[in-house]
Amino acid sequence: MILDVEYLRDLLARTMDRVDAPDGCAVLLEGSIAEGFGNSSSDIDFLVIVDEAADQPTMPSILFIDGRRVEVRTRSARQLAEQFDHVRAAAATRRVVKLSEDVLNRCQRLLHGVPLRDKELIGRVQGLFDHREFAGVMRTWWAHRARQAMRYAIALAEMHDYDEAVSWARAALTSGAKSWAAGRGETYLEPKWLPLQLDRLGGDESAEFRALESRTPDLLPSDYLAACRELLAAFGIDGITPAGQQITVERAPGVTTWPIGERVHVVRDKRDVFVFGDQAGRTWQSVVFGRPLADVLSRMSSDATASMAQFVRLGLVRLAWHGNRILPSLPLSAPTGPITPPPSRVRPIVTLGGAVVAREAAIDLVPLPARRFGAAAMTLVWSNVLIENAREDLDGALDRGQWRVAELTARRVVQACLRGLLSAHGVNPLPPDSDLIRRLPLLDSLADEIATAARELDHVVINDAGQGSDVLVRVERFVARVRADIDARAFPASFHSEDAWQATLDIGYDWLRLGAYLAAELPIDEARDLLTSGGAQPHTVD
Repeated sequence: MILDVEYLRDLLARTMDRVDAPDGCAVLLEGSIAEGFGNSSSDIDFLVIVDEAADQPTMPSILFIDGRRVEVRTRSARQLAEQFDHVRAAAATRRVVKLSEDVLNRCQRLLHGVPLRDKELIGRVQGLFDHREFAGVMRTWWAHRARQAMRYAIALAEMHDYDEAVSWARAALTSGAKSWAAGRGETYLEPKWLPLQLDRLGGDESAEFRALESRTPDLLPSDYLAACRELLAAFGIDGITPAGQQITVERAPGVTTWPIGERVHVVRDKRDVFVFGDQAGRTWQSVVFGRPLADVLSRMSSDATASMAQFVRLGLVRLAWHGNRILPSLPLSAPTGPITPPPSRVRPIVTLGGAVVAREAAIDLVPLPARRFGAAAMTLVWSNVLIENAREDLDGALDRGQWRVAELTARRVVQACLRGLLSAHGVNPLPPDSDLIRRLPLLDSLADEIATAARELDHVVINDAGQGSDVLVRVERFVARVRADIDARAFPASFHSEDAWQATLDIGYDWLRLGAYLAAELPIDEARDLLTSGGAQPHTVD
């Protein structure tokens, strides 16, 4: 140890004066200083063991004494025995790789701790788990992580993502070295102390590890990966030799594809919606699940492989090695799993033809929860149907000289337009119709021009055909302005012909299918019938 035992005993006495610990408790020093790795900035970690069954709090007390940070944890003898039992049960059922870092770390620190008070109780607790057996557990645990990281590095290299492949190969090398060291009794978890662990062990493997680490920046990615595989084999890590088509592309559970118009959308776990640009969409549609990764990539252009790597990172596809899922992790770091990128800032968020993307190769996260996205999209479609219905009513009222009806209908056109505008920008649920104009500031400066026109049309007065004609022109101009903003210029005149109505149903049907899958609220009850009929009118006969 780097600190004198008498100094530690004095520090312990001063610490116990400031914590509430039962009389007769045992105390040991654990952590890096107990291992002999610490330095002047290392914490002093005391574990207080209470010889009783009652649970002790998990959270440590942190004190600052004599210029050092002192951490005090408490555990009952029963809790410590249960930790060991948990690890032993995992080893007996070959589920070592499932053990959490925290439980292994706690067991390791206890087994290698230095008794400072009540050696008899500490010896009894430490004797509950054989050191050699624990070293075997740690060797297996680290070997699994090395194997998974190296397999992932190999897959990334196949997808031409060489920078990340090198990073994961380096992580695999660290885990492999930790596995080799654990098999020789060096079981401390924290990777930062690996160099000192290798110094204590010596041997050719330690020297080779240092040599390869120093050469990392100078080697080509392919050469570095080959060197890592070779050294990992020397560390005893198997199952990392590329053999042609052992890596396959598999479906990820909870991931579904929804083409809307010409745009591809992918829903993850019914929570997140990703929208693909044209290039990324073509790449996605070329993926054949259950096939070797090399075969899948051979169908793609070299540019498309970047999209494939992104599909993996987002958790939209999985990779497997001879049928076993590749699931890499970095111990004592942030959990590894599907990433969630920042939401897209493109506006509007959704159009009739799908969510909006920034560029052709984009894979953008829609900035709405999936259910709200589906509801907003369905409301967008229904709002455009209402626009067409109100426009038809306005024509009829003006033709018959029904001026008051025309005034109300003109306002209804405006309200339907604003419903669509707010829905396209992700506002859902919508405010009531009477409040739509006042909620336009939610869209910032985008809505200034539209808001001015909407207020004017909200107070139109029609007393004769001339005023009616003027209002009709202003209404049509307003509809065109809003539809240009939400990319709905081509929406069919729904009520002018059977073909136009069927075109309207076709637009709505794709969104209804997605909305129903997400359990989003349907805009009208009749939409359920359209969903049931498969997009056809319920009473027509071919």
